[in-house]
Amino acid sequence: MINEVAASVAKGGDICSILNAVNIDLRPADFGSNSKCAFSSPTEGFASILDAIDDIRQGKMVVISGDEKRESKGYIMVAASQITPEAIDFLMNRGSGIIYVTVEGGGLEKLQSPFMNVEHSTTACISANDLATTILALASRESNVEYYSSGSISLLRYREGGILERAGHREPPGDLAVLAGLEPIAVLCEVPCDDGSTERLTKLHKFANEENLKIISITDLIRHRRINDKLIELTASVKIPTTWGTFTAYCYQSITDGIEHIAMVKGKIGEGHDVLVRVHSECLTGDIFGSARCDCGNQLALAMQLIERTGRGVLVYNRGHEGRGIGLGNKLRAYVLQDAGLDTVDANIELGLPVDSREYHISAQILRHLGVQSVRLLTNNPVKCVELRSYGLAVIDRIPVVATITKENERYLETKGAKMNHVFGDSCMSNIINGSGC
Repeated sequence: MINEVAASVAKGGDICSILNAVNIDLRPADFGSNSKCAFSSPTEGFASILDAIDDIRQGKMVVISGDEKRESKGYIMVAASQITPEAIDFLMNRGSGIIYVTVEGGGLEKLQSPFMNVEHSTTACISANDLATTILALASRESNVEYYSSGSISLLRYREGGILERAGHREPPGDLAVLAGLEPIAVLCEVPCDDGSTERLTKLHKFANEENLKIISITDLIRHRRINDKLIELTASVKIPTTWGTFTAYCYQSITDGIEHIAMVKGKIGEGHDVLVRVHSECLTGDIFGSARCDCGNQLALAMQLIERTGRGVLVYNRGHEGRGIGLGNKLRAYVLQDAGLDTVDANIELGLPVDSREYHISAQILRHLGVQSVRLLTNNPVKCVELRSYGLAVIDRIPVVATITKENERYLETKGAKMNHVFGDSCMSNIINGSGC
């Protein structure tokens, strides 16, 4: 995370003069190089996803640490096609003893097995050899449902799309099996932990170390897939004359959720170095209706103007980012709370919604597909710089997108600086609070 990133907000004045006047250098160390190795590093204390995949391919077990936002449990997993009686014994004696097998939705419906009720599963009277044989039959996809013993194992539905669709305990084992070149059918068993979630992660690491097993984080697995999976499809491209000039519009569709995004490209990207880029979040009220409650519409116009003037650049328009990811209706409900006195952050919290749930992996994939390698990023948000770098793009410069301070957006801009890490220069922040320009 960047500790010091300056941004400027100006009140009034000529747009081009402001853009020329505000020029803040960034140290290369803030964003690193364009090396892909840097952003592939695992979370401290965890094994890399590539190392875990290699172990799974060899038939070894891996410990998966659950997403702390959803569930803090830990699970031992092994690919179903690699299961052995010895592995079953280990899961029975060192794990919770309850054996789960993840199966794709279609395969689960085909089986129509009576032992799908997780609550009543037991393996008490089934031998390790029988369980291993049963699981291998499941993994073969040629098995007859009548072969299975009722109550021997519990089947869990593996959601299509895996962990990118749901960050629970069912999807990571299947994803890891697929990444290892195997079928998305995996065996998992919970790591027992009797004294609550506060000590669970420490105990998981201790368990993995004692058993010489690699432990991975679900967060790292999500990032690995977002970097390496193909998650977009180019569906159309055409030249569009705009208020600022003629751009080539590229429409991309997200494979995981079907949302369409657009990239407005000016000039030739060439080798993709030092490209002027704006990654813009959809804001219907600001971008289309010119709402003065935010600076989104002004930022969009300024970015398009600057890219046109430069003659080379890309504006990626992210749909699905409305209200920093909470959606149009929720954003309007948050506005009601803001009118009652809450700021943009506290209003979201009051509604039980995230302050900012936006993700930028789709933007990064779009830019990489267009041939962009390093960017001069038009943004006031340091987190956006870090996010794009984490997905393989070198952010070599940050250029502030300077909007106009008005009575309607003054508090909004102040909150962005005070609570959302849009770190303004000290004098500029004081001027915003005092109601004057930078």
